[in-house]
Amino acid sequence: MRAAFLKMALAAAVCVLLAGTTRAQTSSIEGDVKGEDGQPLRGALIKIERTDIKGNYKVKTDKKGHFFHAGLPLGTYKVSVEVDGKERDVVRGVRTRLGDPTVVNFDLYAQKQKQEALARAAETGQLTKEQAREMSPEQRAAIEKQMKERAAAMAKNKELNDAFNQGMEALKTKQFDAAVEQFTKASTLDPKQHVVWAQLAEAYIGQAGTKTGAEQEAATNKGLEAFQKALELKPDDAAYHNNYALALARAKKFDEAQASLTKAAELDPPNAGRYFYNLGAVLTNIGQLEPAGQAFKKAIEADPNYADAQYQYGVYLSSKIQTTPDGKMVPPDGMQQAFEAYLKLRPDGPFAESAKGFLAAVQSTVQTEYKNPNAPAPAQKKTGTKKK
Repeated sequence: MRAAFLKMALAAAVCVLLAGTTRAQTSSIEGDVKGEDGQPLRGALIKIERTDIKGNYKVKTDKKGHFFHAGLPLGTYKVSVEVDGKERDVVRGVRTRLGDPTVVNFDLYAQKQKQEALARAAETGQLTKEQAREMSPEQRAAIEKQMKERAAAMAKNKELNDAFNQGMEALKTKQFDAAVEQFTKASTLDPKQHVVWAQLAEAYIGQAGTKTGAEQEAATNKGLEAFQKALELKPDDAAYHNNYALALARAKKFDEAQASLTKAAELDPPNAGRYFYNLGAVLTNIGQLEPAGQAFKKAIEADPNYADAQYQYGVYLSSKIQTTPDGKMVPPDGMQQAFEAYLKLRPDGPFAESAKGFLAAVQSTVQTEYKNPNAPAPAQKKTGTKKK
């Protein structure tokens, strides 16, 4: 009986010992997480992934940025911190132990500083020994690749800038062939630069002015295509629409030119008068008087105080003066008012004498409201009383 009792007691002791051994094989991991602002980070997701055998565990930080996970089998783990669904930092090769928790802390502020330092190193191509020592082989390979790409990009940018600057110099000196060559090179190096396409367009249009026949037409078409590409990349640039319209006018595409200038005026209302005036000037120079007159009229409608537009519109209307059988001139409606408006706005302007001349030509048959501010005052008749 006693022997049986001892045997049972021994078996119970063995069970207790085994149970204690099983509990002792578990471990724990804890730590603190600081955010990029250096303060404790609440709600960060801590992922604990066992790397020697399969096993995944998760826990979140509390309001003090602290986390604790118990009941982990003894082993080797990868511990990472995730914020807003993005992994922000990771510690590999974490070996847990019996007894006290294994501590794994995360400092995202320090991590951010390191990343910024690495980015600067990639830009300059200079890694410190400490940076190289702390990087994993994967990180080192990534940073070396980044440095090579950065060097290649810098070389490309230099080539792009050199081509663009040489093109601008050639354009200033009206060496249009050289300008076309350099801007074409720049557009090939980076086809997303709207300013390159805009300047290439100007170079082609300038080149067209030195050509005749089919060569002139070809250069003009290439210039228009370049303007279109610039506008695809920068559709809200009023100056591009203005310059494109002037090129269209030279190509005698007047309806398209009007539409492009209307767009420029919509984008930049304060300068709408200037845009239409520029169109009128180009059309006048190529002998397109009717569309030029309409452009000057639009300039006045956009800005009634645009003195030069008033004058040019008056000149356009002067071509419509009718002469009666008895030799009297009959000016069209609006001509007299346009010249008077110019003289009122710019009485000493470069077209003042010409405007006065137009008005004087019809003075004998048309009453004008314009008064020369420099004319002497009429003499006053003397009055008196007769002696009786």
